[in-house]
Amino acid sequence: MDLVHFRMVMPPALTRSAVSLLASHDRVLNLVVVRAARPSDGDAIDCDVPKGVANGILGELRRLGVDRAGSIAVDDVGLMFSEQAERIEAGQPSVLVHAPLWASVDAHIRAEGTYLASFYLFLVIAGIIGSVGIMTNSQILIVAAMVVGPEYHAITSIALGLSRRNRRRVREGLRALAAGFALAIVVTLLFSLLARAAGLQSRAFTLGLRPVSHLIDTPDVFSVVVAALAGVVGIVSLTEARSSALLGVFISVTTIPAASDVAVSLAFGDWREARGSLIQLVLNVVVLVLVGVLALRLQRSLWNRAAGRAATRPRP
Repeated sequence: MDLVHFRMVMPPALTRSAVSLLASHDRVLNLVVVRAARPSDGDAIDCDVPKGVANGILGELRRLGVDRAGSIAVDDVGLMFSEQAERIEAGQPSVLVHAPLWASVDAHIRAEGTYLASFYLFLVIAGIIGSVGIMTNSQILIVAAMVVGPEYHAITSIALGLSRRNRRRVREGLRALAAGFALAIVVTLLFSLLARAAGLQSRAFTLGLRPVSHLIDTPDVFSVVVAALAGVVGIVSLTEARSSALLGVFISVTTIPAASDVAVSLAFGDWREARGSLIQLVLNVVVLVLVGVLALRLQRSLWNRAAGRAATRPRP
């Protein structure tokens, strides 16, 4: 059974209301209260809650003001042996068994949406790897560049900011993407110029046989379809913690390869290809952000509706 552990610290004046709220839920397990030794200290309350009802209980605690007057820590319970928990699981609607804990989803996206120096370093490295893949017509290196690139974290952070109307998060994400891609293109351009001067590109690339770059610099309807589907898979994999599906998003959308192709095309004087790759880059980022916003809102609405229907059903 998927359980989460709540640990709360609050002023003694709030303790009675919080305990009354938690005790009224028959799915709350292991409710423990530790009174403060001094009036100035906070009381501590611990309990375990099935993930399916955790969203509602957490919302009630926050409406009570526990997070403002004190704190609420939430952890996953990896394993618990309890007959009471097994009985609760047997009586819980199946739709709620794997319901996402939205506070945890939002916290994960916010944590990934931090732009340290490594964010820009990985973008630059991914851009250079992508340029080598383009100049050598190596699809394996293009996939490697997609996996290394960290840009999807910024994209989901922007989507969360738009969904939550958090302008600061949106500005930070857009600024990081613009600066990161610009830096990656500039460094990759310098690398590509050096590679051209040294004649390191493949003979086929020199002769104009560029199947890899052709797929990148020719945006079409399929580009939009793939980006939209990848955006849906990305958000669902984040909310349901499916890392393998999220990895599939990284290797299905041509954001980093498009940035690499812009640099390579400029280095080799192909302005048409550079323009097409730039359009591909902007198109994919915009579609991923828009689909991310819609997917977050729709998924949250569907899960909340399912939880509401399950709560009104008579229990066995």
